[in-house]
This record gives sequence, structure tokens and C-alpha cells, in this order.
Amino acid sequence: MHSPIFSTLNYILQTVVGLYILAVLLRLLLQLVRADFYNPISQFIVKATNPLLVPLRRVVPSVGGVDTASLTLAFIIQILLLYIIAAFDGISPADLSVFAVVFTALLCLIAAILKFYFFALIIIAIASWIAPGNYNPAMIILRQITDPVTNIVRRVIPPMGGLDLSVMVVILAIFFIEQGLLVSLASINSEVLSLSIRSVVMPLR
Repeated sequence: MHSPIFSTLNYILQTVVGLYILAVLLRLLLQLVRADFYNPISQFIVKATNPLLVPLRRVVPSVGGVDTASLTLAFIIQILLLYIIAAFDGISPADLSVFAVVFTALLCLIAAILKFYFFALIIIAIASWIAPGNYNPAMIILRQITDPVTNIVRRVIPPMGGLDLSVMVVILAIFFIEQGLLVSLASINSEVLSLSIRSVVMPLR
């Protein structure tokens, strides 16, 4: 069994690296939704990701207007994190299936995006009740990223009597997608990778 200090270091590593991966994914989302890059939050994300992203863009160009370098960087870091997690648990990289690592890395990235949307929508819903019309930089960015998704739902289920059900529908969709991720996870015979993906999938239950 690992010592408390060892477990703490492992947790800190996963948290810090996970947050950086999220920042890289947000950089991709900001571009996809054409968010305001002059927003202070956007500027922070750009400055935090540029040191690794700018050199990578020299060899991984954008495809179809999509910042594939951001996606590639997040994917590479996630794979490295999975191997580090395995090493922390005393498992040699040679004992891990490359397919399992790659597949789990993809699930982790999807789960990270779902987690972000889940909490972003919760924050937006709460803010609309306690501080309607309050648009600080963080709220503006959250709305710019989530509106393209909720707008799709609004086209099918328009607000009724002033009640907007789009946020609830998207949250339910996230829940069902999460269940699909867990089913996919069950096909991977790796306890270390399983623990990794379960740690990043949002606790909706």
C-alpha cells in the first residue's frame, strides 16, 4: 500500500496535469465557438498553453479550421499521464496494452470535456437565478462555449412559459454519455487505466 505522502503526490500530479489538459481543450473549444480571445480568461488560457502549443503547431497544422495541434497536445499529455499513473502503481509500461492506453486517453479527454460542460451549465443555471444579467468575464466565456450546444436543443424544445429546458436536457445527455463511457471502460482489462478514467468522469450519480 502506498504511503500517504506518495498518494498525495500522485493526486497532486493528476490534478495539476489534468487542469493543464483541460486548459488545452478549452483553447480548442474557444476557437471552435469563436469566443472573445480578448477576454481575460481567454488570454490566461492562451498564455498558459502557448509554450507547448506554439512549437507543436509547426508540425501539426490546423485542419478544416480546427486547431488539431491543441487536440494532439492534450492527447499526448493524457497518454503520458496514464503511463505515469501506471508507474506510480508499480506497473511497467511494457505490461500495458498500447491500444488500452490510447483508448483510455480518448475516453479521458471526452470525459474532461463532459465534466467541463456539466459544471459550466450548473454555474450558468445558478447564476441565472441569483444574479440574472450579471456578465463578468468568466460568465461570458462559459456562455460563449455552452450556447452552441444549448441552442441546438432550443431549436427542438423552445422555452415554454419563460422556462428554458435546454440546460436540463444537455445535462441529462451528458449523464447518458457518461454511462456509455463507463461501459466502454469495462472492456479494458487494466485496473490502473480504469481508476484513471473513473477519476475524471463527473460524479453525476
